Amino acid sequence: MERAMAIDLGGRAMVISGASSGIGAATALACAQAGMPVALGARRADRLAELAAQIEARGGRALWMAMDVADAAACRALVDRAAEAFGGVYGVFANAGYGLEAAVHRMSDAQLREMFEVNFFGSLNLIRPAVERMLAAPGQGPRGHVLWCSSCLARMPLPYYGAYSATKAAQHHMGRAMRAELRGTGVRVSTVHPVGTKTEFFDTVQRRSGIASLIQHTSGRLMQSPETVARAVVRTLRRPRAEVWTSLVVRWGMALCAAMPGVEDPVINRMVRRRRANSSDQPTPAITGQVGAG
Repeated sequence: MERAMAIDLGGRAMVISGASSGIGAATALACAQAGMPVALGARRADRLAELAAQIEARGGRALWMAMDVADAAACRALVDRAAEAFGGVYGVFANAGYGLEAAVHRMSDAQLREMFEVNFFGSLNLIRPAVERMLAAPGQGPRGHVLWCSSCLARMPLPYYGAYSATKAAQHHMGRAMRAELRGTGVRVSTVHPVGTKTEFFDTVQRRSGIASLIQHTSGRLMQSPETVARAVVRTLRRPRAEVWTSLVVRWGMALCAAMPGVEDPVINRMVRRRRANSSDQPTPAITGQVGAG
């Protein structure tokens, strides 16, 4: 069977949330290098302006907008600006999100709802107007590509990351449903499943949780750079795949845990013992300030 031809990404516009740092910023640079105009969304205007200038200095095209993904109108405005500036929207990478390390019974309703507002509903806020643009695009062939930045934890939650894992599982399942719903339209849907990534994620976890993250001390073999994820995103834009895993070891490990429930218990139990040794398991502090991420 012949391998499908790679999609030429030159001139195809990409919209990215959570673009001010980490995976979002690395993906913006990688997409721009592949010839894609990029629209950058996040809360930190100074970071976005700096990133856009960096892309333009390298010969790329970029626009940015300071926004909060929890604001549906702002997400639609970013998509509209991208379509007007670049002649359409081909790709959307819903990447904004954050984590919180806490026992489920210790989390307040506000903390749980706010995490879903950003990680899950914030993704939907960006994806839905982008899909409207993609389906309205004229012509035949590829019309668009939706990418949800899920997580390896979408398949198996870790203790104290129940809420975060739940938001990522929701993204994964929504992506799977959309993939079936949009089949035959020319719009592809992928879910991206990074492992531990060397970004500000763990700093945010520590700041919001008031304790150093357990998974921050994961073996280096299971950690990766944001550039690794960015390269994987560009590869799947060129040759679409349903799921993007940046670690085959973790992917097969998750599959084993799903097939043999309980096989992961020794590892999980060690994590719980370590957490209890390092903390009195106090209630997590209330979240203050803006809801959004990035």
